[in-house]
Amino acid sequence: MAARQAKISRNTNETQIEVSLNLDCAPGSGVQQTIDVSTGIGFLDHMLHALAKHGGMSLTLKCKGDLWIDDHHSAEDCALALGTAFKEALGEVRGIKRYGTGFAPLDEALSRAVIDISGRPYCVTDLQLKREKIGDLSTEMIPHVFHSFAMAAGVTLHVDVLRGENDHHRSESAFKALALAIRQAIERTGGNDVPSTKGVL
Repeated sequence: MAARQAKISRNTNETQIEVSLNLDCAPGSGVQQTIDVSTGIGFLDHMLHALAKHGGMSLTLKCKGDLWIDDHHSAEDCALALGTAFKEALGEVRGIKRYGTGFAPLDEALSRAVIDISGRPYCVTDLQLKREKIGDLSTEMIPHVFHSFAMAAGVTLHVDVLRGENDHHRSESAFKALALAIRQAIERTGGNDVPSTKGVL
């Protein structure tokens, strides 16, 4: 089967980003998984690494951004670039499950993510974060990262933290839940049908 991969560049006056993504690196695929993420924001690196690792994806993402202003442009643009690469790598939505659900615990925290590779970008999050920042990442940017990814990827995404006390745990369980949902949704069915009653996505 053709490899589902993409390389993109996203360059603006605020950020310069290079992304390389391969969707088919889960255990048993025979493809070695490689992950190398450097956004300039340590906690965002940690979250994107977890997303790729548990999503069965190889990901290289390098960002040079205007962090002397704040973290907004870098976090948002990395998510947009990743979503664009995801959409390009996936190609025509055909012969995949389309829907995915993931639950991920991290100690006391538990998160649920549900994704529909629908062509209809939408995002709803309820993360219940309390702190202003985790490391150098503003907590307000975490739902914005999910939103930006969903918009660029063209997916419907719901991410909820169901319980938890520690914001690091809440956030990480949310990214891991998304990883599991993505992995399920992009799984090949062995067919070639478009998974929609419309006949097109």
